[in-house]
Amino acid sequence: MNAHVRVLVVDDEPQLLRALRINLNARGFAVTTAANGAEALAAAARTNPQVVVLDLGLPDIDGLTVLEGLRGWTNVPVIVLSARADAADKVAALDAGADDYVTKPFGMEEFLARLRAAVRRGAVVSDAVGAPVVDAGDFVVDLSAKSATRGGAQVHLTPTEWGILEMLVRHEGKLVSQKEILQSVWGPTYLNQTNYLRVYLASLRRKLEADPAHPRHLLTETGMGYRFVR
Repeated sequence: MNAHVRVLVVDDEPQLLRALRINLNARGFAVTTAANGAEALAAAARTNPQVVVLDLGLPDIDGLTVLEGLRGWTNVPVIVLSARADAADKVAALDAGADDYVTKPFGMEEFLARLRAAVRRGAVVSDAVGAPVVDAGDFVVDLSAKSATRGGAQVHLTPTEWGILEMLVRHEGKLVSQKEILQSVWGPTYLNQTNYLRVYLASLRRKLEADPAHPRHLLTETGMGYRFVR
């Protein structure tokens, strides 16, 4: 699975950068490294990576600024690395379009599992058979094209946002539990990360709902899960 998967690793700690490069190369990933934000943005444009590992504490440009720069042109899955364990930092990173958040120091096996999950999210191919265009009025979801439009304009969704939206739309009218979404979009090691869902649903509502504070289509069933209705 890992052969030829292009990974961009961005970190200003030479030892960590070297350790990640060695471990990823050993598992067949094609690794490009960058030690600061400017290098990262240039390398991303040059190599068009399939997953990005991004440290927040960079010496030149803040990691969130790099993330916003990437999100301006690519939906590539991004795993944020940070020594900051504060919940507000996690929310800020996820809100800016990160797909996952790993706190330093971390175990290599857990990190590799998260990396594989991010690659899967970025490579998900929908079953186009019976994949309709769903018109919710405020926005339109095309399940076969893996896209959403609002007012005729394309809405920029990250792979994680799309994964959640697609799952809810495919189960139109039905309650989808928090654990079902976490299992499907992130994987079995994420079943307790319900805070991820709150952040991503808030982001989806801002992008798609006419009145994000009073959503009509992406509904929360408190303590249970979420539901899509037209």
